[in-house]
Amino acid sequence: MIKVSLISLGCAKNLVDSEIMVGHLHQAGMTVIPEADQADVVIVNTCSFIDSSKEESINHILEAHQHKGMRKRRPDQKLIVAGCMSQRFSKDLATSLHKEVDAFIGLDQVTQIAPIIREIFARDRGDEAPALFIEGRSTFIPDYDTPRFRLTPRHFAYVKIAEGCNHPCTFCIIPQIRGRHRSRTVASVVAEARQLVREGVREINLISQDTTFFGMDTWEQRPNSRTPVDSARGTALTTLLRELNAIEGDFWIRLLYTHPAHWSDELIRTIAECPKVARYIDIPLQHISDHMLGLMQRETSSAYIRDLIGRIRAGIPGIAIRTTFIVGFPGETESDVDELCAFIRETKFERLGVFRYSQEEGTRAAKMEEQIPKKTKEARWHRVMKLQQEIAAEVSHGFVGRTLKILVEEPGVARGEADAPDIDGRVYLPITVPVGDFVNVEITGYEDYDLLALPIGEEPSIRKIARQAQ
Repeated sequence: MIKVSLISLGCAKNLVDSEIMVGHLHQAGMTVIPEADQADVVIVNTCSFIDSSKEESINHILEAHQHKGMRKRRPDQKLIVAGCMSQRFSKDLATSLHKEVDAFIGLDQVTQIAPIIREIFARDRGDEAPALFIEGRSTFIPDYDTPRFRLTPRHFAYVKIAEGCNHPCTFCIIPQIRGRHRSRTVASVVAEARQLVREGVREINLISQDTTFFGMDTWEQRPNSRTPVDSARGTALTTLLRELNAIEGDFWIRLLYTHPAHWSDELIRTIAECPKVARYIDIPLQHISDHMLGLMQRETSSAYIRDLIGRIRAGIPGIAIRTTFIVGFPGETESDVDELCAFIRETKFERLGVFRYSQEEGTRAAKMEEQIPKKTKEARWHRVMKLQQEIAAEVSHGFVGRTLKILVEEPGVARGEADAPDIDGRVYLPITVPVGDFVNVEITGYEDYDLLALPIGEEPSIRKIARQAQ
């Protein structure tokens, strides 16, 4: 029996690809183990979004080859490089890492991983023989019955509702790696979600490169229709949210990776009317200066963004908004950064992240003049993050005294609706509540981005000791 160890890097979308590979390995009768040094095959599912992710991927490939520097891997052990970096740089990697790696596969080969493994074991590879190199366009998209083995905890899952991206953002390489946007059907996503809920999942995280574009690629198939309407209730995404909300059970639906250009009043109304949809949205804005939005080709304007945020907050009471911004983009001025900081201070986002611009080979922004020095990028990043830290403390203070429904992640640690897995804050409990359970708590304090809580009816230990002493 072939034993396989898989290292998954990068975002949740990449994690789903890893889960699909593991599902197909199990289906083929292969065993997946965590210990790379004991495996017959090691797969590194790489990320290639920015320079730091490429460096991390290369380091993991070399570590897998050397087993973290302790010793070189066994001569009979195979090494496969998969994922975004393999899709993007496979020819270059096949040249530079031809002795270390046995196969480079792209994004469309995740369902073919088992026969690929059998093929590399069947090959007689000499010292100078090239690695197996499989090239292809990105066209694959999973379905509800695609074999998959979840690598997340039992209580939450990621559901990829679409793949690829049609946006022209000048800083991003993703459309060249993952291809054009292609949506699953509403029925396919709902079927997968129903099964996950039956398995005990309490949080379904909807992901894609742009979840708000879900179904819009079907316009080309409906020349007489101006909108991707699936029913009288509205667009594909609003239809999907309403059908997911109708599934029986106690669970959250979380909407991640929404592009601001495709939000509508109908989507806002749908979220407000669906109690299972978490009061949380992830909407990367990238900047607020019209000068920068134009250079980035974000298809939005400052006025549009300000109006949209206002409509979202007015239409969905209690909503927590997460966004990301890029600083140090080519041509960014101090005035642009001043405008960004003023917008952040005025809007007070509940959750916010900041990226230093990364000059990515193959993007239009990489060829732009007025590239910003690294030192300047760093200073701007620190300035914005310091501002957000102050706002985050204010936001956290606003939770004190409130009652929240939280999902327990591990003993003593939970998340609220305003916290997505892996990227946001935590809620800490002084007592153990079963992992995967929902519990209502009173927020008693905070530390930076995290909250402190007690289950309803429980008293803080100091107060309890004082009462018992009376």
